[in-house]
Amino acid sequence: MKITKIRTLCLSRPHEPERQWRTATFLVPKADAAVVVIDTDEGLRGIGEACAYGDPPRIRAEVERLAPGLLGRDPRETDLAPRPVGLNAPVDTAVAGIDAALWDLRGRLAKRPVAELLALPGQQPLHRVRLYASGGVNYDWENRPESVVDEAVGYAEAGFTAFKMRIGTHWEWAGVTVPRFIALLRQVTEAVGKRMELMLDGNQRLSEAQALQVAQALDEMGWTWFEEPIPQTDVEGYARLNAAVKLPVTGGEQYTTVEQFEPYLAARAYAIVQADGGWCGLTEGMRIARRAWEFGVPMCPHNWHNGLMTMANAHLVAALPFPKVLEVNMFQGPLQWQMLRQPPRIKDGYLELPAGPGLGVELAEDVEERFPYVEGPWGVKVER
Repeated sequence: MKITKIRTLCLSRPHEPERQWRTATFLVPKADAAVVVIDTDEGLRGIGEACAYGDPPRIRAEVERLAPGLLGRDPRETDLAPRPVGLNAPVDTAVAGIDAALWDLRGRLAKRPVAELLALPGQQPLHRVRLYASGGVNYDWENRPESVVDEAVGYAEAGFTAFKMRIGTHWEWAGVTVPRFIALLRQVTEAVGKRMELMLDGNQRLSEAQALQVAQALDEMGWTWFEEPIPQTDVEGYARLNAAVKLPVTGGEQYTTVEQFEPYLAARAYAIVQADGGWCGLTEGMRIARRAWEFGVPMCPHNWHNGLMTMANAHLVAALPFPKVLEVNMFQGPLQWQMLRQPPRIKDGYLELPAGPGLGVELAEDVEERFPYVEGPWGVKVER
């Protein structure tokens, strides 16, 4: 079997005005996707989604640049996929899309789910993966920030067992202080803390002093983790925060090689690593997870875009030696699951892995016609 063609589908779906979401200083008017498709001379096809933060047209250009090195080769070659270079998007996201499509193709050839191929010998992968509702991106500090409490309650009532929120619109616009933010966190805790695990993503927006105050409050309230509170390059700051609280302080979603994680693991700077198969690929994702586990550090992948990427990351989680949870974006809109011919079953906060080979899903036949690419950035910076 030989690879005959590699192409990238660039997809979009504008959000209706009422469904556009905002965080920090950004307004997000659309959902994007970049899907790598690999064809073979025997009619089998593999599909994989690259993280759209790499910008779909630029991802497509990188896939076209890398394609000649793969054409004519057997997709079962274990060293076929390029390795991420650690420079982030769009090079690494293109590599990730190619890598996921190759694993999908290998699974189809072997007539086995990707999770079984990724798992260590003798390990039985999960058949379903617990999801956490990832949101809290649309509350505005100048317009009823308590809406995030309503959001959390809605997820609990929908059957989710965990929820992750962010820190809202730009704090300086509304004079938000750490005590005011902690008061909102207490409202969320009181509303759903007995029904759900709770996580907070700081999106690298806090100072270390602010992060310590918030982390101590989260610790006292029993939250599950505190994600990327300070700039990601501050290894020593993350190490100090993790040493100061029992609550796991986590990060690494944009890192794409095991070498980038090494200093954080050595310094005990991450209590959970969050590499994303859509950024780094499944091959490197497993390498990162296994290296982290040598330090006793689990992995809970970042996963913020569409259904095909969610399936790849679900297989990654299912194959981990100590699997925990997987993120699912609650604000992506119809593109997220309608890009697939038949979405997976999600029930009571769990995603059930399809019984079919590979990633277990197919693209919708009319996906390019229904979701033509819309030029422009995923987020638009706004001023107040």
